[in-house]
Parts: sequence; C-alpha cells; structure tokens
Amino acid sequence: MSQKRIAFKVHGTVQGVNFRSFTEKKASGYGLTGWVKNSDDEKVIGEAQGSGEALQKFKKDLGEGPSAAKVVKVETDEIETKSGETSFSA
Repeated sequence: MSQKRIAFKVHGTVQGVNFRSFTEKKASGYGLTGWVKNSDDEKVIGEAQGSGEALQKFKKDLGEGPSAAKVVKVETDEIETKSGETSFSA
C-alpha cells in the first residue's frame, strides 16, 4: 500500500478546545503517523502519514473538529513521506 504524507493547518477556534487530543485520537485510530501542535498564530498545525483512504477520512475529521471547536478552514499540502515514524504525537 502506498504511503502519502500531508502537512495541515487548521484555522478557526481550534486552541483550548482539545483539538490536538482529538486529532491524535483520530489519527491513531486510522493508523496514521505524524504529529500535531498549536502554532503561534492561534492555529493547529501538523503532519500525517498513511494510506490515501485513511488520510481522506482524517482530513474530513479535521474539518469538523471536537464539539467545542469552530473550524473555519483546513489547508493541506501533500509532502514527502518520512521513514521510521511509528506513532502520532500531540
């Protein structure tokens, strides 16, 4: 199965609403690897790697976020895959 990797940036009310924890749970549930963190400009950023199908589901989840979040926009770019990653960290 071919692996893909995306970089993502989530805009809106996404800090202080458990967005990173939500993202980590969703990514781990889909078997994705990568990371997520808060950015200095009040967005959530990260990278995720896995199958195209899992990444599609993950991107849909990013657009919804946890119940307290108000996602305005999700930016994603396909980037080069990384080897040796074993988990998704927040």
